[in-house]
Amino acid sequence: MNNKSKAAVANGAAGPESLSMRPLSAVILSATERGRHSLAAAFEGAEAEVIRKAPFPGLDDLPGLLEGGCDVLIVDIDGQPEPGLELVEAAYAIDPAMTVMVYGTQTDSKVLVRCMRAGAREFLNEPLSPSSVAEALVRAAAHREEVKGLRKTRGKILVFVGAKGGSGVTTVAANFAVALAGESGQSVALVDLNLRLGDAALTLGLASELSTLDALQNERRLDSELVSKLCVRHASGLKVLAAPSRLTSFQPTAAGILKLTQILRGDFAWVVVDAGCQYGDYTQSLFDAAEKVYLVTQVSIADLRNSHLLIQGHFQKDDCRKLEVVLNRFGQRVGEIDVGSIEKALTVTPGWKVPSDFQAVRQAQNTATALVSRDGPVVRVLTAMAKAACGKPASETRKRRFSLFAGKG
Repeated sequence: MNNKSKAAVANGAAGPESLSMRPLSAVILSATERGRHSLAAAFEGAEAEVIRKAPFPGLDDLPGLLEGGCDVLIVDIDGQPEPGLELVEAAYAIDPAMTVMVYGTQTDSKVLVRCMRAGAREFLNEPLSPSSVAEALVRAAAHREEVKGLRKTRGKILVFVGAKGGSGVTTVAANFAVALAGESGQSVALVDLNLRLGDAALTLGLASELSTLDALQNERRLDSELVSKLCVRHASGLKVLAAPSRLTSFQPTAAGILKLTQILRGDFAWVVVDAGCQYGDYTQSLFDAAEKVYLVTQVSIADLRNSHLLIQGHFQKDDCRKLEVVLNRFGQRVGEIDVGSIEKALTVTPGWKVPSDFQAVRQAQNTATALVSRDGPVVRVLTAMAKAACGKPASETRKRRFSLFAGKG
């Protein structure tokens, strides 16, 4: 047994067999080239493979930097603790299963506490000996094994966004979430990210004094227990994190949004996000984390123009597989905009057509009941969408969903 295996047994973190698995992949972030070089040298020959060394990135660039299955992130906070700790928090939000290690020459207890609160699992300081690095990696390997099963069962994020105000994204998202809870038979959460005028909870006849705002304003202490206390339960079993009941100018951060959604992914099989028509610094990161993004639009020049801009701005050709365009309030007669023009404007084939049924939708809104609690053409499409999302056999609506488009019947 080598020294690293002995350390594993002595610490009770992992057996020798764990150390014989593939090396841990590591990313090093340091504001200085000297720091990056020193940390890379310290990890040479250890049970880790340094796959990337980089200066501090912007928070929106961090998800891309961690692509490829990063097991360990080492953040050098020496000289720049504040931006370093922001990266630690953001990294934890992106993937709580990843082991974040912080390196610094300061050993002040306040600094250590701040690192741990930000999500760091290890604190490395001078002298950075091979044994301390090896022991930290042994614990990281053990952590990787512990969460391996969890990774396979983490919930999926489904994001609904609108092309413009009045597109009906909340009606579609909220009722889709209720349908998904019934069709999947699994746990579903609905999150309203429209902090100014969101009404997803109201659409379902729910009221709550606690909201998404409470979660995002308490980002540092945000955890599963807090989130569970903020949610309100719908009769369908759906849990809803409502928008605030008062106006606010609070601007959420990408790290906060990602941390919230990752916590929900650990507690629910499905996380439906009503992003409304609000776009911010977090938008691309949210789209990247999503299993599916449903772009809700109507057939009008303004809606189609906005949809085109959003698709071009946020989805590369390879990413369009996760995008589903939902034509809301769609009728057999589309006026002066023909079907060919719709497809040309969107640059992708619309996936769903929710028919126009003003009376049924208005009745549901005025009675504060879920639209999907009754039958109707709108309900059948939303139910088909929910079935498709959770992998149930396609309904007749789903099979015929391209029938109104030229060459798709």
